[in-house]
Amino acid sequence: MNETSSLQSQAYNIIKEKILSKSMDSDALYSETRLARELGISRTPLREALQCLSQDGYITIIPSRGFKIRCLNQDTMRESIQVRCAIEGFCVYTAASRQDEKRCKKLINDMEKSLERQKAALASKKFPDAFTEEDHQFHLLLVHYAQNEEFNHLFQRLLYMIHLTTSNALNVPGRAQATYDEHLALVEHLKNGDATRAYQVLIEHLMMPLKMDLL
Repeated sequence: MNETSSLQSQAYNIIKEKILSKSMDSDALYSETRLARELGISRTPLREALQCLSQDGYITIIPSRGFKIRCLNQDTMRESIQVRCAIEGFCVYTAASRQDEKRCKKLINDMEKSLERQKAALASKKFPDAFTEEDHQFHLLLVHYAQNEEFNHLFQRLLYMIHLTTSNALNVPGRAQATYDEHLALVEHLKNGDATRAYQVLIEHLMMPLKMDLL
């Protein structure tokens, strides 16, 4: 890795961490020049880092002006959930239809291990962060099962909106336990090869935040 690539990677990680820790103002318009100066790097690696952050859905670049942190609102939440339903719904239906295949058995085994970690996270001192992270990993198992690079790319771009939606939902009393229970039901339907019910449970699970007063 050359120096520019290294600086780009460092800038990406620093800014991403600032966004996730909410230490950057979502209402502010950030200047490339000022941020480069604060990070002690030139504008070239910073600009490349910002392009990657834009591609991954964390920021919106405003040409000749700077960038803003993407915010969760009713439209972005609804759109991201609808894309998830399309991607994960396909993955679940496909997996449930092939529950006897070796690769699907591995998926189910990995999901059951994730369920164990989710259950532990519910009672962990690191809740809700530990549960949120395991929730993401649980759903990523489904997405990766399809072995579809377009799915992976689209899901990667949704991760920040997913993170915001999940974080807000888990602040609602009882939602974390309900999330775990829904994950458990989904895995049971996958094991039974009930593609229709597995699909229905998943869609209801993903759509739930739209029925909650999160914003």
